[in-house]
Amino acid sequence: MTNQLLEALYLKETALPIDESYYKKHIDNKDFDSIAPQLYHLLKEQDRLGEVPNVFYLYLKKHFFQTMLLNLFVKHQMTQILHSFEENGLEVIPLKGVFLAESYFGNIGARRTSDIDLLIKYRDLEQAIDMIKQLGFTTEEEKIPGHFHCSYSKQLPGSEIPLVVELHWDLLKESTANFNIEDFWHEAKPYGKTSFIKELSSFHVFYMIVLHGWRHNLDSYKYYLDIIHLIHFLKDELDFAKLMETAKVHKTQRRIIRTLTAVYQEFPFLDKIKPFPYKANKQYLYLSEKKDGLSFYKKYADYIDYQYFSYDSSSHMVKEILSTILPAKK
Repeated sequence: MTNQLLEALYLKETALPIDESYYKKHIDNKDFDSIAPQLYHLLKEQDRLGEVPNVFYLYLKKHFFQTMLLNLFVKHQMTQILHSFEENGLEVIPLKGVFLAESYFGNIGARRTSDIDLLIKYRDLEQAIDMIKQLGFTTEEEKIPGHFHCSYSKQLPGSEIPLVVELHWDLLKESTANFNIEDFWHEAKPYGKTSFIKELSSFHVFYMIVLHGWRHNLDSYKYYLDIIHLIHFLKDELDFAKLMETAKVHKTQRRIIRTLTAVYQEFPFLDKIKPFPYKANKQYLYLSEKKDGLSFYKKYADYIDYQYFSYDSSSHMVKEILSTILPAKK
């Protein structure tokens, strides 16, 4: 259902839907809230807000400005943290969040974020933890055994939900890939005039976002839209052959192919923007099918396929199965 709307926004020759009930169904879908800010921004940028029903326009506008206010606050907090890294001479790379919204989505209000993700060097972890604690992020979130980040939060005035800072030293579990995070650091470039704050190359931003979508099994519109938007934004700059070569070395090729195949299957208009020549023959579940419309057995089978058969190496698959069966040491 969402395909028609997104196609109209990313392919100018496609008309927007005209049936008001079409838009009402989206308003009633709570998961759709997660992409409403970007749709508002795209419609405004294309001067097409007047082409959608007023109730849909007001719905999008509300979510856009709510997101903008939240993201402005998150950006203020992130700026303080990054300034501390710069002052202390520790290298850091902002991941996703407000950085992605401003640099790739075109507006700080265009992509919702609720936490601050930072890539750091593992050797700097203890010092980085001390720094963010000094900025009020003193509550340590529960650690996930075997994972590649730790989280600290602080309570916000008037909010039941704390703001979380995640310090990443990697992007995938070491036991499930031959991932080399140093590749990301090597191609990162300085952010503005800073010496220690860096930003990922556009290639690695896309690679990261696809892996992020895989990690969540594409269970929300936002993971689809992240990938769709980056494909549209990067277009000819995006090198799928390089992506496959890199993923093969990192043992992440099945994850990349599975995720992009699922996105292209659900949103076939992407082939008109940039074809993905490495699609798998397998048919993956659409988002709507994951939430309803299929038997428990089919949903369970798809989840098992995602959870355990997305690995290039049988040893990585076995390690993931064992990590599920055997309790990890904390």
